[in-house]
Amino acid sequence: MKRYLTVDDIGDLEVALKEAAEVKANPYKWDTLGKNKTIVLIFFNSSLRTRLSTQKAAMNLGMNVIVLDVNKDGWKLESEFGVIMDGDKPEHLREAVPVIGRYCDIIGVRSFATFEDKAADYEERILNQFIEFAGVPIISMESATRHPLQAFADLFTIEEHKTKARPKVVLTWAPHPRALPQAVPNSFAEWMKKADVEFVITHPKGYELAPEFSEGATIEYDQKKAFEGADFIYAKNWSSFTEYGQILSKDMSWTVNEEKMALTNNAKFMHCLPVRRNMIVTDGVIDSPNSIVIDEAENRVISAQVVIKRMLESL
Repeated sequence: MKRYLTVDDIGDLEVALKEAAEVKANPYKWDTLGKNKTIVLIFFNSSLRTRLSTQKAAMNLGMNVIVLDVNKDGWKLESEFGVIMDGDKPEHLREAVPVIGRYCDIIGVRSFATFEDKAADYEERILNQFIEFAGVPIISMESATRHPLQAFADLFTIEEHKTKARPKVVLTWAPHPRALPQAVPNSFAEWMKKADVEFVITHPKGYELAPEFSEGATIEYDQKKAFEGADFIYAKNWSSFTEYGQILSKDMSWTVNEEKMALTNNAKFMHCLPVRRNMIVTDGVIDSPNSIVIDEAENRVISAQVVIKRMLESL
C-alpha cells in the first residue's frame, strides 16, 4: 500500500475487517515490523484522537514517531504556486515535503478544508502535493474531503456491534454553532455504500453532500422517518456543499434525543467526537448504554495500525 486516501485504497472490506479483528486481538504481534522505520505525522489542524491513535498504532508496530504541528513547531507553509512569497509564509510545500520525505518512511497528513475555495478543497491540493513530492507512502489523517481512518474505524465498530447480517445504518445531520467540513460524512457515506448495510442519509434540504459521495444512498429529509427501524445512528454536523461552507440552519429540532432513538430498533449511537452535547445529541443518548462512541474512538488505533502495517509490509 503506497497511499491511504479513500475506501478503494483498503481493498476488499471483508479482508480488511478480518485483519482489523486480528490486530485488535493481538496488537503487538507485529512489534518488530517497524524497527528502524520512522513515521512523521504532520498536523495543519488540531487533533486529539487522530494524533494519539496514529502515534499509538505506529508504536505498536515498533516505529519511531515524529509529530509536527505546522502551526506551532515549524514555518508557516505556502501551498499555492506562482505566488510572490512576501507574506508570513517563508517556506513552500514544494521544498518542505521532499525534505520531510527524506527523514522518514511514511508520512501522515491532516489538513482540513479551508472553505476559501471549493475547487481547491475538493481537488485536495495540499494532500496531493505530499503525494507528488514526498517520495514515501502517504496516509490521510483527514483531508478537505475525506477522513478514511475514521470511516474504517466506524465500519469496524459496526461490525463488532451488529446483531443482524445487514443492519440499517443512518447518517443524520445535527446542528452545530460552527461551519464544519464534509470530510467525515463524505467518508462515512463512501464506506457504507461499499459495505453490506442498508444506508440512509437524513438532513435538512440544502445540506446535500457532493453527489460522488451521496449517490446510491437513500436520502430522507424527514429525520424521524429515517430513524424508524434503524440499528445504528451516526450523528454528525456538516456545512453546506452547494452553498459551500455556509451554515444554513441551526435547527435544534434535528438534535438526536431519546424520543427519536425510541423510533429505532434499539439502535447504537455513534459519533466521531468531539461532540457538542445537547446540540448534536442529548446527554441522555450519549450517556446511555447504547452509546458506542468510546468504542469507536478505541478502534481508531486499530484502523491506523492496519493501514500502517500494510504500508510497512509493502516497503
